[in-house]
Amino acid sequence: MRIKFLGAAGTVTGSKYLLTINKKEYLVDCGLFQGLKNLRLRNWQEDALSAPEIKAVFLTHAHIDHSGYIPRLIKNGFSGEVYCSKPTFELLKILLPDSGHLQEEEANYANKKGYSKHKPALPLYTRKDAEDALSFVKPVEFHEPIKINPDVQVTFSRAGHILGASCILVEAANRRIVFSGDVGRPHDIIMRPPEPLPDADYLVIESTYGDRSHEEEDFLARMAEIINAAVKNKGAVVVPAFAVGRAQHVLHLLAELKAKKQIPDVKTFLDSPMAINATDLYRSYRQEHRLSDKDCEALFGTAIITRTPEESRAINDVPGPKIIISASGMASGGRILHHLAQYISDPRNVIVVVGFQAEGTRGRALLEGASQIKMLGTYYPVEAKIENLLGLSAHADREELVNWLRNSPIKHPKVFVTHGEQSSAEAFAETLRETFHWQVTVPKDGDEYDL
Repeated sequence: MRIKFLGAAGTVTGSKYLLTINKKEYLVDCGLFQGLKNLRLRNWQEDALSAPEIKAVFLTHAHIDHSGYIPRLIKNGFSGEVYCSKPTFELLKILLPDSGHLQEEEANYANKKGYSKHKPALPLYTRKDAEDALSFVKPVEFHEPIKINPDVQVTFSRAGHILGASCILVEAANRRIVFSGDVGRPHDIIMRPPEPLPDADYLVIESTYGDRSHEEEDFLARMAEIINAAVKNKGAVVVPAFAVGRAQHVLHLLAELKAKKQIPDVKTFLDSPMAINATDLYRSYRQEHRLSDKDCEALFGTAIITRTPEESRAINDVPGPKIIISASGMASGGRILHHLAQYISDPRNVIVVVGFQAEGTRGRALLEGASQIKMLGTYYPVEAKIENLLGLSAHADREELVNWLRNSPIKHPKVFVTHGEQSSAEAFAETLRETFHWQVTVPKDGDEYDL
């Protein structure tokens, strides 16, 4: 068995781990690169993977940085099956076609405005490509060992994070290797905690927040403060939110605040078809999260749903105060760009950042105090107030990861620390060495190891 790191090494995006088992290749996660331009360009490089050689793909969860390369892999010749949990499959039905649609929209807009260096600009894949890719997906049950062939067995367990998020145990060649995927938090306001990891010889673990602890924060009080200040100024509150996870967190907080009358019943818009459809899944998968039936209904009851482009544009005609929740969460594409373009240059307005922002994204630039940001081919001065609610993150922090490992049966694995910016991964690796005395490696992109 060998493992090669083809993404999420030194960065938090583009997760791809290539396992070679008895000369057959398997891929754990198949994500798109997002953020810095040099990373995004890697989505177009075809030499890292020989798609026809890959026998199967195992997905930890549906977020695009873990699943979004699947349609491209299939276009390049992959003909195997993609294994994932049932909730992940339901989310893929939403996220992958939307990803293809957004890429087509961005290519068309670039051609219309003439700001692309490529003539014409082309999408990485289309909506139809993504819809066709769904026929390759095979959903499986949690905790049910799946025989891929006589040599390879995989088992999925719950990772918390978002609906369907999984840790994946691969057993083959007398080895056990477990992939954490993105790990949720023990006291998340919506998701249930991650299940204990099984014992294994090797562990590949994320480190998004491996160098820090989440701030202890009263989210309700903080959100109320932000919204009430914006209401006083008759401003707009714009929330770039991941369509799966963060959008639902924000809706839940707003529903509670309105029910307790801690904020006025200000007009709230959920302006993301993907987030709208994902929110509906929380009704179908009650066993995966903490929300009651009443809570699930409140997610929709607190917001005006805008599905069509016309409804989205009409939000601009609604006078303030108002709240707009839209995707994408790092402001890397989607409808949020049009809202930011509309509201970011008015000091009455507030932009609320509620999730991890990768290096090179607009969200990261806003957090770091950028005076202007480029969107849709134009630079916009940043005059709106930027607020940070990163404690809402669905990623476990350093202490939460350590406690999770301490309370799992896994005892003496050799560890690879991934899915974190270099400083975070290095810091978490040192924490694991000091805490557990494990052998820990921080692989670089392209590194390959015998197991």
